[in-house]
Amino acid sequence: MASFVTEVLASSGKLEKEDLNGKISKLSRKVEETKEEVCDIINKRYNEFLPSMQGAEALMGQAEEVSKEIDNLKTCIETEVQHNLHTAVTEHAKLKQQLERNTSVIAMLRHLEEFHIAMEEFHKALLEKKYVISATQLEKARHSADALKAWKGSELPLLRALSSELTVQRENLIYHLGDEWKRLAVWKLPPSKESTGMKSFLKMELQLTLGGTKEPLQSPPPLLSCVLQALAIQGELQHKIKLFSQVLLKYLLKPLITYPSLNVDVSEQQGEGILLSLQCAETPEEHPSPSQVYTKVLVVLKTLHTHLLDVSVGERKVSVILGDLVWQEMSHCIIHECLLHSIPTNSSQLEQYSVVIKETEEFEKSLKEMQYLRGDATELLKYARDINCHFASKKCKDVIVAARKLMTSEMHNTVKITPDSKLSVPKLPSPGSGDNKGNQKAKKLEAPRLENEKQLGALTLCLPVCRISESVQQLMELALHTLSEAVGSSSQCATQLFFTVRNIFQLFYDVVPTYHKGNLLKFPHLAAIQHNNCMYIAHHLLTLGHQFRPHLPDPLSEGAATFVDLVPGFRKLGAQCFLAQLNVQRAEMLERLSTARNFSNLDDEENYSAASKAVRQVIHQLKRLGTVWQDVLPVNIYCKAIGTLLNTAISELIAKIMMLEDISTEDGEHLHILCQTIIEEGPLVFIPLPEESKNKKYQEEVSVYVTKWITFKELRFHFHHHKKVNVSIVYSDLSLFPFCSSEMKSLIRALFQNTERRAVALSKIKDS
Repeated sequence: MASFVTEVLASSGKLEKEDLNGKISKLSRKVEETKEEVCDIINKRYNEFLPSMQGAEALMGQAEEVSKEIDNLKTCIETEVQHNLHTAVTEHAKLKQQLERNTSVIAMLRHLEEFHIAMEEFHKALLEKKYVISATQLEKARHSADALKAWKGSELPLLRALSSELTVQRENLIYHLGDEWKRLAVWKLPPSKESTGMKSFLKMELQLTLGGTKEPLQSPPPLLSCVLQALAIQGELQHKIKLFSQVLLKYLLKPLITYPSLNVDVSEQQGEGILLSLQCAETPEEHPSPSQVYTKVLVVLKTLHTHLLDVSVGERKVSVILGDLVWQEMSHCIIHECLLHSIPTNSSQLEQYSVVIKETEEFEKSLKEMQYLRGDATELLKYARDINCHFASKKCKDVIVAARKLMTSEMHNTVKITPDSKLSVPKLPSPGSGDNKGNQKAKKLEAPRLENEKQLGALTLCLPVCRISESVQQLMELALHTLSEAVGSSSQCATQLFFTVRNIFQLFYDVVPTYHKGNLLKFPHLAAIQHNNCMYIAHHLLTLGHQFRPHLPDPLSEGAATFVDLVPGFRKLGAQCFLAQLNVQRAEMLERLSTARNFSNLDDEENYSAASKAVRQVIHQLKRLGTVWQDVLPVNIYCKAIGTLLNTAISELIAKIMMLEDISTEDGEHLHILCQTIIEEGPLVFIPLPEESKNKKYQEEVSVYVTKWITFKELRFHFHHHKKVNVSIVYSDLSLFPFCSSEMKSLIRALFQNTERRAVALSKIKDS
C-alpha cells in the first residue's frame, strides 16, 4: 500500500488520462479486496466468535492507508486534472473557430468558383443566342455575388469588381433581348406632330416577324418564347409588355374604337411575317356600333395572340399580362365612345338592346378563351346589362339639355292658346286594365258622375285666350313625352324620369327670370308673355301628376307623382314679373306727368304746351301698351292692367289739380280740354280686337277698372260749367260729388272767388 501511494505521490505532476484511469482501476480493485477481507473478518468475528485481534488491527491500519490514498488522489484530481481539463477546452474552442474560418473561406472560394463558371456559361450562351440559358446563368452569378456580399467582413475590392461586371453583363443581356423584341414586333408610327387626326393613324403599321424561322406556319416562333422567358427571368417582361400595351392602345385599339370609318387589315407577307395596318372606309355614322367595335378589336387581339403573345412564362401566359394592362383603359374607351352612344333614346327600343348585351358577352368570352381577360363581373358587361339605368340617365341628360335650350331661346315667338287648344298627350293604357283593383278604382271614380245632376261646363279648367312662347309649349310637350317614357319602365327608371320633369320646371323657375331679366324689364311685350308662360305652366301642373300617376310604378303611383306643390310658385313668378313691368310703366307715366308744370298757369302758352304734351304722351304710352298687350294677355288681365295704369295717370292729374290754389276761367277751360282729351281717348285702349267682339261690352266698362274714372269725369264737368257767380246753385247738393270734404273745399276755393256765397257753400261741407 505504501509503495502504491508513494508511486502516486512521486509522480511527476502531469497525469495522463491513461495513467489516471489505470490507477483508479487498481484502487477500485484494492477497495474490493479490502471490502471482501473486511466482510470475511466480520463474518468470522460474529459467526465463529474466534476473532483475531492482530488481524483486525492489521486490517484497520490497511483501511486507514487506503482512505489516505483516496484523499490524496482526490486532491490531485481537483488541482491538476481540472486545470488540464480547462486548458483542453480552451484549445478545443480555438481549433473550432479556426475550422469555421477555414470553412467560410472555402465557401467563399466555392461562390467565386460558381460566379466564374456562371459568367463563362453566360457568355457562351449569349454568343449562341441561347437567351434562356444566359439569363439563368446570369441569375446564378447574381446569387453567388449576393452570397459573397452577405459574408461578414466582405470588404474586398474584388466584390466591387464582381458587382460592376454583373451590372454590365445584365445591361448587355437586356439590350440584346430588347433588340430581339424590336425585331419580332416592329412598329411604324406616324410623326408626333401628325398624331392628332384620324388620317394620321392610317400611317401606322405593326409587323410581327417570324423570328428568323423558315417555318412560317409555326407561331409563335421559338425565338420569341426564348426572348420573353429571358425577359421574365431578368424581371423586365412586365416593363416591355407595358410599353407595348401603351403603343397598342394609342395607335391601334383606341382609333378603331373611336372612329367608325377605320378598319384593321391583316396581311401575311412572305418571309416577313404578319402586317397589321389601318384602312379608311367612308361611313355616315358618327359613332361605331358595338358589333363593329368588338369585331375590329378581336381581329387585332387574335392576331397578337396567335403570332406574339401565346407564350407561357412561368405559371401564366404573356396574353394575361397584356390583358391586365390594356383591359381597363380599353373597356373605358368602349363604354364612352361606343356603348354610351348606342343607348336607345326611346323606351320602345330597350328590348332590342338585348342584342348588344349578347354581343358583349360573346366578346368577353372570346377574350377569356385567349386569356386576355380574367374574372366574371367586368365593368363593360355590367354597363351593357344595366341598360335601364343608363337609358334613364341619358334620357334625363338629353331632356335637361333640350329644356335649357328652350328656356334660353327667344321668347317673342308666340303661339295662341284658346280653350280648344290641347297638347299632344301620348296614348296611355287604361287605368284599371288587367287588374281588379284598378277596375274598382275606376268604378269609384265614375259613380259620382252618375249621381250629379249638374255637370261642369265645357270650358271649366280651360285657359282663357292668350299668347305664350312657342318654346314654353315645346317645353310642356317635352315634359309630357318624358313622363310617357316613364310609363311601363322599371321603378328606378320611372322615378329618375319623373324627377327629371320636376327638375325641368324648377330649372325654368330659376333660369328664365335670370337669363331674360333685362328684357323682361325693358320690353312690356315679353313681360306679358312671361306672365302667360308661368300661368300656362301652372295650369298644366295642376293635373299633370294626376294624369300619369295611375300608370307609374310604386312609389310614384302611391301619391308621390305630383306637381301641385309647384303651382303657387309659378303663379307668383308670373305675377311678380308682370307687376314689375307695371311698376316700370307707372314710373314712366309719372315721370311724363311731372313735366306738366303742375298744371298751373295754363293761360301761359308754354305751360299749357307742356301740360298738353305730358297728357298726349300718357295717352300714347297707353295706346302703345294696348297694342303689345291686347293680343297677348287674357281679356280680364289686360283690362285690369290698362285700367290700373290709366287710373294712376288720372289719380296723379286729380292730385295735382287739387293742389292748385286758384283756377281762373281760362285755366279751367284749358283743364277741361286736357281732361276731355283723356276722357275721349282713354277708353279707346279698351276697344276689343275684331275676333273678341263678344267682349266689347266687357271691355268698354271703363269705370270697372278705373276707380277714379267717375271722379275724373265729374271734375271735368266742373271745369266746363262752373260760374263763379252761381256757386250756390252749382253746389246746392254736395252729396252728389265724388270728393272727400277736404278735396271739395280745396276745389271750391280754387274755382270761386271769396264771396258770401262761397262761404255759405264751404259751411255746408262737413269735415269727415
